[in-house]
Amino acid sequence: MSNNSKSNQRWGIVHIRASYNNIIIHVTDMTSSETIALATGGQMVKSDRLKSNPTTAMNAAKKVAELTMDKGITGVHVKIRAPGGHNGPMNPGPGAQAAVRALSRKGLKIGLIEDVTPHPHGGCRKKGGKRGRRV
Repeated sequence: MSNNSKSNQRWGIVHIRASYNNIIIHVTDMTSSETIALATGGQMVKSDRLKSNPTTAMNAAKKVAELTMDKGITGVHVKIRAPGGHNGPMNPGPGAQAAVRALSRKGLKIGLIEDVTPHPHGGCRKKGGKRGRRV
């Protein structure tokens, strides 16, 4: 019985991009070539300041989870991305953790949780001038 349920599982990848201004939850198949579901914080609320809220992220994740399960996917690997780069913050916004929790509560099996924030390797100079940002 347990072998049968493992073979019936279909996996996808959830890409969560969580900044301090918005959250984007994007579900693809395992090759990341076909989009299965997509939701953002801006689709859930009217006012801009609430786009990155954990509550908004939970609502977006619930919507995505329902669409994903309708397409027959039962398990997902999660890739969390903060803005990163040479100027952006390296840690994800407040909605990332809430979104993962909402996905698991909706019944999706969570596989790997991975941080895919882009890290600079030298590259451009940080903003702020010679003496840095003076507060």
